[in-house]
Amino acid sequence: MAHYMNSAMNQYRQTGIAAATVETDPVKLIEMLLGGAIDRLAYARGAMLRQEREAKHHYLTSAMSIIEHLRLVLDVDAGGDIARNLRRLYDYMLGRLPAANLADDPAAVDEVIGLLREIKIGWDVITARARAH
Repeated sequence: MAHYMNSAMNQYRQTGIAAATVETDPVKLIEMLLGGAIDRLAYARGAMLRQEREAKHHYLTSAMSIIEHLRLVLDVDAGGDIARNLRRLYDYMLGRLPAANLADDPAAVDEVIGLLREIKIGWDVITARARAH
């Protein structure tokens, strides 16, 4: 668990999400990483529409780093089918975003944002229920 926390915190810092607010709670960290990936994709989409290539690349790369980290920290043994399905979904996103970058395809970025939002909503519901008990 300590390795996971250090790795997640480093990823969080490297992607530029207000590192000063990082809590050591892994549940909160996942919430923040999901939110950070969504934010970066929204920035990338805006840059794409404005034809700001450097900004688009920066934000897409940053979002893909976060998604890759989320994929790598999945515990398939403990998470079973849910973790395996998430891993496949993250793999799909990581294939979709480079194609979106090359084709300047904001719809593909929107698709990945939508997928991440669904994951985040599910995560938020699960964590809220766990905290209530």
